[in-house]
Amino acid sequence: MIRVKLPHHLQSLAGVGNEIDVPVEGEVTQRAVLDAIEARFPMLRGTIRDIATQERRAYLRFFACKEDLSHESPDAALPEAVARGEEVFWVIGAIAGG
Repeated sequence: MIRVKLPHHLQSLAGVGNEIDVPVEGEVTQRAVLDAIEARFPMLRGTIRDIATQERRAYLRFFACKEDLSHESPDAALPEAVARGEEVFWVIGAIAGG
């Protein structure tokens, strides 16, 4: 099971707490985790990534093991600690401005 923390607006939409567990079979990648989230919580489809292009939404960021993975390939393996369920894969709402 992969542990995922969601921003408050997505928690509300899915009716869950701030951390969810999703099963991922095979290699643990961003794409596999997001596919699992959308399969378990269909109401989140299109909120984290664009339905047509599968690209991350502009104001969301992905973090794991204190690293920003937002610009990594969606098919790159996530850190082993995330795959083992020891660390959390974070979906964070980005703040614009300056």
